[in-house]
Amino acid sequence: MHGFVRKPRSQRESELLEASARLLPAAVTASSFSPEHAMVVESAQGCRIRDASGNEYIDYLMGSGPLLLGHAHPAVVEAVRQRAELGSSYLLVNENAIELAQGIVDTVPCAEKVCFNNSGSESTFFALRIARAFTGREKCLKFEGAFHGMNDYALMGNQWTSPPVDFPHPVPNSAGIPRAVQEQVLIGPWNDLETTEKIIEAHADELAAIIVEPMQRTFPPAPGFLEGLRDLTHRHGIVLIFDEVVTGFRLALGGAQEYYGVVPDLAAVCKGIASGYPISVLCGRSDMMDLADPRHLAQGDHVRMTGTFSGGSIACAAALATLGELRKEGVYPGLFAQGRKLMEGLGRSLTRSGIPHQITGEPPAFQPWFSAEVVTNFRQAITADPAMGARFSALLVDHGILKAHEKFFISTAHGDDEIEQTLAVFDAVADLLAQAG
Repeated sequence: MHGFVRKPRSQRESELLEASARLLPAAVTASSFSPEHAMVVESAQGCRIRDASGNEYIDYLMGSGPLLLGHAHPAVVEAVRQRAELGSSYLLVNENAIELAQGIVDTVPCAEKVCFNNSGSESTFFALRIARAFTGREKCLKFEGAFHGMNDYALMGNQWTSPPVDFPHPVPNSAGIPRAVQEQVLIGPWNDLETTEKIIEAHADELAAIIVEPMQRTFPPAPGFLEGLRDLTHRHGIVLIFDEVVTGFRLALGGAQEYYGVVPDLAAVCKGIASGYPISVLCGRSDMMDLADPRHLAQGDHVRMTGTFSGGSIACAAALATLGELRKEGVYPGLFAQGRKLMEGLGRSLTRSGIPHQITGEPPAFQPWFSAEVVTNFRQAITADPAMGARFSALLVDHGILKAHEKFFISTAHGDDEIEQTLAVFDAVADLLAQAG
């Protein structure tokens, strides 16, 4: 795709973008690109996505991560087609949901029991609710720069925080969050176990939970950091929650808890499981998950977490088909090999062009930072050059490569041809960045 020439925006796509601006204010339905690069998707297949002006891109956005098998994988499409003919929504348990729950229990290290939701935001919210009910405490600790969805407790001190404040004080990342919620959240520094331990020791009797992305955005845990959190939470009777909305099924079949070898009490494992269909999973220890059982109503400690579409048969069918593909021999070695080629190739291109940079993450999900300094946490990341990052993303689109504003997400659909084409684009884009200064 090197030599790709982006077609001018068609009248139809222009009209659609105008309608989008008029009708769809929420960011989840808007483009994260500049107005010049905004687009409306017409179709997608494998690792390629096509806009309404007829441009086809190699896609590393991948729906912000859930498309581990690529777009419209034949096994998933067929499973959904067959299930759709049997109805869509029952508000009753279905066989697919039972089979999927067993598959998760067999796969995810912490999973003894399972509850289904529709989004990662729901699963992290309900995980915190279970932790509060289980411990009888109310506060939670999260890490600065971490994203745990759109619920009120999660929208504190995440990647949109500017400027940072002293630990452990939270900064709300949205209007409309009650001050009472803000008072229940503490913020710790990612990859700094010593400071985190001091915060925990000072508030241990109030802390119901510590919620953590085991790979925070694209910052891997420092050696001993997750293990230290596990020890501290055991010591103080605090629930350890892993937010594996991104890392679940992406870093390994058992997620980051398998990959890094640290098992939490509860986990939200979501995006990678269903090839883009709306399902999320909250799983964990039986004694905690059992609080969702209506038989606890009589005891007064029942945790409510029902949803009309939770555990729907079509999404469960997509997830079962996805799990079947992910279990095949060679899937994860191949995913890591392709991601590693891109990480190393991007580093070579930027180094050759004399552009200061850091590349963080693991091969299935990584991102570049335009900084000469080491980047291992949020405060180091915000010293990187955001304008250079924006130019990099825009130039990739001009050369037929689509990525998220942060990460490159690798899928099993990214073949050798697409990887080689992307590496050639990295060379061209790095030269352009160097020329522009």
